[in-house]
Amino acid sequence: MTQRLRRMWMTIATGIALAMPVAAHATTATAANDAISTFNAWCFKAGLTADRMRANMEQATTAPLPFALTFWDVSLEPVDFKPPLGVERRCEVAFDGDHTDKAIDALRVQMATPPIFGSQTELPETHTPLPETALIEGRALPRNRVAIVHVGLRDGQTFMAVDRLFTNWKERVQP
Repeated sequence: MTQRLRRMWMTIATGIALAMPVAAHATTATAANDAISTFNAWCFKAGLTADRMRANMEQATTAPLPFALTFWDVSLEPVDFKPPLGVERRCEVAFDGDHTDKAIDALRVQMATPPIFGSQTELPETHTPLPETALIEGRALPRNRVAIVHVGLRDGQTFMAVDRLFTNWKERVQP
């Protein structure tokens, strides 16, 4: 291999090596943006089954989703596990990296956008902050409902969650 050809290959290889972290960062940032915007667009909407929620989110982003989705609503369809005590519905997304500040900022904007997502209330006994919780808040909803919004880090991933409690959640959590 000639000296000139060798230098050209080294330049190309160096360029590729330098571009890889940038591409990985862009992919992580894109997945985070997709997760945050899709969470805010769909997780506050009632009346969706797990299949419908996934389809809506995939239509808004890509299939398969570039983030983890956990969704269930026992008021609409049965589940094959025991949901947390008092929780009727859960919508959660999780994605790589620490994007908690951005997630909280976007969540606060979403909750303040009409129709406003309830008002802040005491955190129900069904939920407690985790060690890496960045935000956890009870929300008083119409018709005497309560929801909990939760943002934090878990195993190197940002998560955003909203749980809706049963109307009679206090009776369900009593021993």
